[in-house]
Amino acid sequence: MEFVVIPATMSLPATISVRYTEDEAEYVSLRPIVRQTFQLRELVEMILSVSGKDPQRIQKLLAAGSVTYHGYRYWWDGFDPDLDELQGVLASYPDAEPSRAFDVARCSAVILGAEKFREKVEVSREQGAAGKWYRRGNFWGLVEELATGAGGAGPAYAGYSYEKRADLYESAIDGSAAARLVEAAKRYLARPSAGLLAMMAKARRIVWVCPRDGAK
Repeated sequence: MEFVVIPATMSLPATISVRYTEDEAEYVSLRPIVRQTFQLRELVEMILSVSGKDPQRIQKLLAAGSVTYHGYRYWWDGFDPDLDELQGVLASYPDAEPSRAFDVARCSAVILGAEKFREKVEVSREQGAAGKWYRRGNFWGLVEELATGAGGAGPAYAGYSYEKRADLYESAIDGSAAARLVEAAKRYLARPSAGLLAMMAKARRIVWVCPRDGAK
């Protein structure tokens, strides 16, 4: 009779020794390796940003001991956490709330992207609100104007971002709206780069980033 050995799960550690370096796919990295001790919540929050709130996927990533995030590869001695205990930790993080009404006053930034969203640019409220009201000179005023959408329907709920600790709302924009954004950026943003303007001209989707009060 053949026996299958099932690895035992373990309690979640309070801290994890993590190493990381710049991710250089397909090449042997010559970048220095940094070592750092992460609190459990720090590591889980980073993985949440990559995987979403999927307990089984997070369990597998913790066991694999590696994740790539923002151009860096992080790795640690993998461990197989008890799923019930992991779910208890994840319960303290927010869930998506599709019924949450959009309120442009809560939004801290917008992300403008091409149709497949591979090219995108982010403009914060702080950057966009410099100067006067849009109709007399303010980029963020145009952002708020676009938030009403055709017929005043407003953006649709697009999920919760653990990276930004914010609810996301999204709507489509056409070439005319993108051109208005480019012109407003030229007039009102501080020294917008040619790359930013070119990317903004391609924008066909706009995502509003709206932080949630008390998000962990």
